[in-house]
Amino acid sequence: MSKTTSLSHRHLGPLSVSELGLGCMGMSEFYGAADDAESIRVIHHALESGINFLDTADMYGAGRNEQLVGRAIRDRRDHVVLATKFGNMRGANGEFLGVNGRPEYVRQACDVSLKRLGIDHIDLYYQHRVDPNTPIEDTIGAMAELVAAGKVRHLGMSEAAPATLRRAAKVHPIAALQTEYSLWSRDPEDEILATCRELGIGFVAYSPLGRGFLTGRFQSPADIPEDDWRSRHPRFQGENFTQNLNLAATVNTIASELGCTPAQLALAWVLAQGNDVVPIPGTKRIHYLNDNLGATAVRLTPKTLERIDEAFPANATAGPRYHEQGMKAINL
Repeated sequence: MSKTTSLSHRHLGPLSVSELGLGCMGMSEFYGAADDAESIRVIHHALESGINFLDTADMYGAGRNEQLVGRAIRDRRDHVVLATKFGNMRGANGEFLGVNGRPEYVRQACDVSLKRLGIDHIDLYYQHRVDPNTPIEDTIGAMAELVAAGKVRHLGMSEAAPATLRRAAKVHPIAALQTEYSLWSRDPEDEILATCRELGIGFVAYSPLGRGFLTGRFQSPADIPEDDWRSRHPRFQGENFTQNLNLAATVNTIASELGCTPAQLALAWVLAQGNDVVPIPGTKRIHYLNDNLGATAVRLTPKTLERIDEAFPANATAGPRYHEQGMKAINL
C-alpha cells in the first residue's frame, strides 16, 4: 500500500502512532446518516495519507462501527494501529444499558469486538468509561489478562480521574488516556495532563475540533440536521450557541491571518500542547480529512499561542460537555 504523505509519529506509552489519528464514530452513528462505502474510502485515504491510528468502540452504532472498520482494514491490517473500547453497554435497539467494568464482561466484550473487527488482536484496548460499581483494580486486572493471552497489546482508559488512573497504573501499564480536549474543552489542563506525564501515559484528544463547532461550519442551530446528535448538545443550544459562536469567530480570524483554515488552527493548537498529545478528529468526508491533515504543517509561535490563550481562555465555552447523565460518567 503506497503512502502519499509522511506524518510524524508520537508515542502513547510504548506505542508509536501517527501524530493525527482518525476517529471513526461518526461514520456509524450520532452525526447524521451513514454511508459505509464512503466511510471505507475515507479510512483508506487516511491510511494512504500516513495516518495509521484508527479509533472505534463497541458502542458506536451498537457494534456496526467495529464491523465497518474491520471491513476497511481487512487487507491492510499490518498498516493500522487499531484502538477500540468497551464498557458502555447498548441494548438490541441501541438503548444505553449502563457502564460495566466487571471482569467477566471485560473478557466477553473483547471476544465480541475481535469477532466484529475480524482480527486476532487489538492494539489499544480502552475502558470507555469507569464503572463506579467495580474496583478499577478488578477491571484493569481482567484487561491485563487479555494482554497475557495475546488478545490485546496495550491498555487504555477514557475519561478517568487522576486518582483512578494512578490506581490503574499500579496494576498494569496504561499506554493512553483518552479524554475530550480542544480549545473549547480544556479541562485536562487542570490535573489530568500532568498526571499522565508523571506516569508516562500518552494522551489521546477526542473531539479536538469541538465536535465540529470550531471549524466554522455551524453559524446557527438551523445548520444542524435533526438526526445529528449535536442538535441536542448543550453547547449547541440557545444562548450557549451564540456565545460559543463568538469564540469560534476568533479562531476564524486568527486562522485567516495565518493563512490556514479554522480546523487546521484548532488541531495545530492541540498538537502544540505536547508531543505526547495525539488528536483524533473524526470525519466521514475526504475533503474534511484533507483539511485536517493540513494542520500538521501549521506552526504556531509562542506569541500566537499566547494570543489564542487570551482570546479563548479555559472555561470560556458556554455549556457543559454533555447532558447531565453524561457528565456523571466522566472524571471518575
